[in-house]
Amino acid sequence: MSELITAEEFIEVCNGQPSELVKGEFIAMSPGGGTHGKFTLRIGRIVADFVDEHDLGEVFGAETGFILFRNPDTVRAPDFAFIATERLHLIAEVFDEFLPIAPDLVVEIVSPHDRWTEIEAKVNDYLRAGVRLVWVMNPSTKTIHVYHGFSQVKVLTSDDTLDGADVLPGFSISVASIFS
Repeated sequence: MSELITAEEFIEVCNGQPSELVKGEFIAMSPGGGTHGKFTLRIGRIVADFVDEHDLGEVFGAETGFILFRNPDTVRAPDFAFIATERLHLIAEVFDEFLPIAPDLVVEIVSPHDRWTEIEAKVNDYLRAGVRLVWVMNPSTKTIHVYHGFSQVKVLTSDDTLDGADVLPGFSISVASIFS
């Protein structure tokens, strides 16, 4: 077992390569493929436009590091994240570093090489850290798993509508249009 590192040490170790820090251990990640990038940008653009139009907060693109836990440290880098306006003051002084806050919304895009156990581990970390809404989008099945806490989980198909619940009030889009 390797020596555990902190979020601050992780900045030096990762050297800009896609990676996460999970319970103090460096986890290398491979870059996403074309489908992953396409849907990361698509959902990001859709949500960012809505957030900007309604002045709801700030959005963060793929690989922004969020410190979810300390001792041992966990830094996750979701494909897309949103923090509501009323919580932005918590990160104003550290905007250029890993953000020491759990986002309000996290989106993960499933890639063909992802293992479901790894996705579940990420979702578990996000929810335990206080993320209020998690969307796990799977382009190969054209489904979206929606986690609104541990007890409210649903799977949406192309016949359903994705909404922002209380995290993005008024947000609504058909799942089919996301994957078209």
